[in-house]
Amino acid sequence: MSNPAQRANKLFVQTFGTQADELYCAPGRVNLIGEHTDYNDGFVLPAAINFHTAIVAKRRDDLQFRAVSDAYPGEIVSWTFGEEGAPVKKHWSNYLKGFTAAMASSGLAPKGLDIAVVSNIPMNAGLSSSAALEVAFGTAVNDCSQIKLSPLAIAQLAQRGENQFVGHACGIMDQMICALGEQDHAFLIDCLDLDSEAVSIPENLSLLIINSNVKRNEIEAQYNLRKEQCEQAASHFGLESLRDLDLSTLEAAKAELPEAYYKRAKHVLSENRRTQNAAWALESGDIAKLSQLMAESHISMRDDFEISTTEIDYLVEIVSEVIGNRGGVRMTGGGLGGCIVALVDHELTDAVVATIEQKFTDKTGLEADIYLCLASDGAKRIDD
Repeated sequence: MSNPAQRANKLFVQTFGTQADELYCAPGRVNLIGEHTDYNDGFVLPAAINFHTAIVAKRRDDLQFRAVSDAYPGEIVSWTFGEEGAPVKKHWSNYLKGFTAAMASSGLAPKGLDIAVVSNIPMNAGLSSSAALEVAFGTAVNDCSQIKLSPLAIAQLAQRGENQFVGHACGIMDQMICALGEQDHAFLIDCLDLDSEAVSIPENLSLLIINSNVKRNEIEAQYNLRKEQCEQAASHFGLESLRDLDLSTLEAAKAELPEAYYKRAKHVLSENRRTQNAAWALESGDIAKLSQLMAESHISMRDDFEISTTEIDYLVEIVSEVIGNRGGVRMTGGGLGGCIVALVDHELTDAVVATIEQKFTDKTGLEADIYLCLASDGAKRIDD
């Protein structure tokens, strides 16, 4: 695939008839472990990846924004800052308008921009193409208007826009890692106080993302249902979030809870513990321990959070058979399809790819997409 930055510059000239002023990019992300814990004020361990959304921008002297994307050729979206109107159902521009609406409600006043957007992040694969779009745009707006927001503040505005304007009740993880990522590192993020710590990924491990291409039906409705179940479980104990609950208290009250609430809470509490332990294992190079924790995480998502599929389980199984304790593998993302993530000893990477290509299609009738990734830096301006 050609360079997104080059394609964005070309699209800008074709659309607006002039050269852009600046170039910005933000990465997609994969979550190594810590699934559905972010909106429960828990711990996550994501890494930014070397697939990006690129935005080229030209400053305006008014409050008008005009945007074009190569995914929707010929369509120019325009709006005035503070007058974003209502979101258009499932339209890509909602993520941009959500950011400016969040800025307006925070009392921030940027100048307008003309922008062109190009991305090579696989869509609908659970790799946060939407967060990359929000954060790349927010970085452009912040820099071009010299507002001097920190990367964390940009991430928080992006999340607020997605929650309040787009209507997706996401946690902060995706936006934070897109904004703060660091090459060759994952980040252990505490979603309660937003503390984060870079965790180095050992040089001998390959980062593989395998998209099952299982069609994800009603993913947003199921995501919101899981979120509500977690909130109800916390409410049973008089708590604002599951972060404040411990496993022994949950187990003692098991008979008082609907089974679904108990299972969702059990996953979140055990996943928080696994995520912290996985960060320590990764940093210390204890790959056998990491392998065990990732396997336990997948089982918990399958059995307690109930968001896996037979195809995803099969992918995890065949990869696990190849790597043993020389790497870890689990499903990643919102669930009900999408991707698995594997950290694999370099020497086994080719064997993993060959096994997927030989077995997965025969078993499922689907063809998986395999991405060999690198942990990447977060959002930034690209200087010539």
